[in-house]
Amino acid sequence: MRNYIAELIGTFALVFCGTGAIIIDQQSNGAVTHVGIAITFGLIVMSMIYSLGNISGAHLNPAVSIAFAAAGRFPVKQLPGYIISQLAGALLASLTLKFLFPANDFLGATMPSGAEIQSAVLELLLTFFLMLVIINVATGSKEQGMFAGLAIGGVVALEAMFAGPICGASMNPARSIAPAIMSGHTEHLWVYIIATIAGAVLAVPTWKYLANVKNVTNEDRTF
Repeated sequence: MRNYIAELIGTFALVFCGTGAIIIDQQSNGAVTHVGIAITFGLIVMSMIYSLGNISGAHLNPAVSIAFAAAGRFPVKQLPGYIISQLAGALLASLTLKFLFPANDFLGATMPSGAEIQSAVLELLLTFFLMLVIINVATGSKEQGMFAGLAIGGVVALEAMFAGPICGASMNPARSIAPAIMSGHTEHLWVYIIATIAGAVLAVPTWKYLANVKNVTNEDRTF
């Protein structure tokens, strides 16, 4: 249960701060700036990894949890609990932002600026690279250590910086589902669910090949 609560809190913080930065940027006529939004996402991810990584692994992302399970580094029986906790945290964050900024139409929802397929390919690639970094710096399925938070937060900020204006740079189903539901803009939601999960899962065989991992077991898990 501590793991689930940690995931709920961490995902709440991610969505509250990240999408909150988008909303406040709109409300303040660009005071935060696009660069500021990207840095906010990176910093909150880094902070949650350092504060919660030794408890739940600070996945904060259903796609990451699914990929860890596919890699054999996370118990499948805990996967539903993690996903429910992440979605609950994200929904609570968007609900809070809706209360604070009731006039905002999108609540930080990710929306393609062009064709859906363009954003789908971008999201797949972005999540692939993010998961490749995560799985290489994580211990088991726990994102911890001196440089794990810095590396993962840096990738999130980097990808949000250059791809955000086109696809939103979600890389996280929970981050997209919550504001979409709360704002009522669910028309492109499939892009941010299917593409992000596919990208994360595709990183697993790539990691196994590059790291020469022949048989991954769950013996080192501490859950």
